[in-house]
Amino acid sequence: MSDNEVSVTEAAREIGGHPIVENGARVGYAVNGLVHLLIAWLALQLAGGLTFTREPTAEPNAAATSGVEAADQSGAFAALADTNVGKLSLIVGVGGFVLLALWQISEAIIRRDKSTRFKSAAKAVLYLALAWSCLSFVRGAGSSSKTQTADVTAQIMDRPLGQALVAVVGAIILGIAIYHVYKGVKKRFLHDLREHPGTWAVRAGTFGYAAKGVALALVAGVFFAAAKNGNAAESTGLDGGLRKLLELPGGRIPLVVIAAGFAAYAVYSAARARYAKV
Repeated sequence: MSDNEVSVTEAAREIGGHPIVENGARVGYAVNGLVHLLIAWLALQLAGGLTFTREPTAEPNAAATSGVEAADQSGAFAALADTNVGKLSLIVGVGGFVLLALWQISEAIIRRDKSTRFKSAAKAVLYLALAWSCLSFVRGAGSSSKTQTADVTAQIMDRPLGQALVAVVGAIILGIAIYHVYKGVKKRFLHDLREHPGTWAVRAGTFGYAAKGVALALVAGVFFAAAKNGNAAESTGLDGGLRKLLELPGGRIPLVVIAAGFAAYAVYSAARARYAKV
């Protein structure tokens, strides 16, 4: 390792170990838990056949489509943006997610294992995207995750072998879904914590990760459908996947179970905010 590489690694270690970054990362985990709790609530409303409508305003939020909140990340952010306390949570989330991303970047630089470095880098991108999304909703410029996903899918389909590429995206998401189920069932998430969080948190994490895996498998399904039919509009993300579930006989029951799983993940996230290795 060259002197320059050593200097970069040491700088990354100092940044990642700084109290501001460590505490900010914990805030990021806590806000992420709040987002999952809101998604659980929205999914329950969807299972009950209810919708969320808003009073018309001079500057309607871009995330609201036909007055209905989506049961996904953008729906959760939109719900928070509707109140002053919620907006404050989003502002806190911006800082927390940025610092969480910064910590993940430091991990990507410090760690020697290539798979760990790749996962840390990917998580850093994810948390930066969450921070940007939070900021967008604070500014009143938030947009629907469903629309964003369909737009990106359309751009992919415009390329050579576009439908095959969309299918590949679906396969990647399915792989992530399977890993979530594995991580929950095998309690691999305990490796992310510095000490045992207690029985209640372990049970919540087990159920939460497994339910998120099932939800991601539904997301993979809508990508596969979009690829098969050559219709980018079918790649509707989490909200679309959950709504497809409702089209199946007895689909409300598994939807309620998934909603409960998201709530359980929120409980685990509260424990992770305290016990995470940062």
